[in-house]
Amino acid sequence: MSEKINEIIEKIENLTVVELNDLIKQLEEKFGVSSMPNFISGSVVTAPSSSQEETSAQPSKVNVVLVDSGANKIQVIKALREIKPQLGLKEAKEFVDNPPQVIKEGASMEEANKIKEKIEGAGGKVEFK
Repeated sequence: MSEKINEIIEKIENLTVVELNDLIKQLEEKFGVSSMPNFISGSVVTAPSSSQEETSAQPSKVNVVLVDSGANKIQVIKALREIKPQLGLKEAKEFVDNPPQVIKEGASMEEANKIKEKIEGAGGKVEFK
C-alpha cells in the first residue's frame, strides 16, 4: 500500500463512531454510491430497467421479518422501538431475542425498505416475505 493510503487508514482508525458515520454519509453523497448493498434473501437485487418491470417484479405489499438481531441487540431494540413505539422495553427485548419475528405486516415496499434500512443500520437482518 502507498504511504497516502496508510495515512488515511490511520486517521480513520482514530475517528469516533459518529465521525465515521458522518464520513461515510459524505462519501456516499460526494460520489453517488452506497456503502450498503441491497440484499434480499442472500442475493443481490439489481435495479429494474423500467418502472413497469419494477411494479411487476416486486409485490406491492410485503411482511417485514426480523431474521437475526446481530451482535448489537441494544441498537436493534432501540431501532425496533422507533418503528413500533407501542412496544415496551421488555416486549422489544423479547421480540429481538426470538427471531424470526414479523415487524410489520402488509407494508408498502417504500415503508419496508425504510424499516430494513433502520434495522440493518443497527446491526440486525431483515427479510421481506
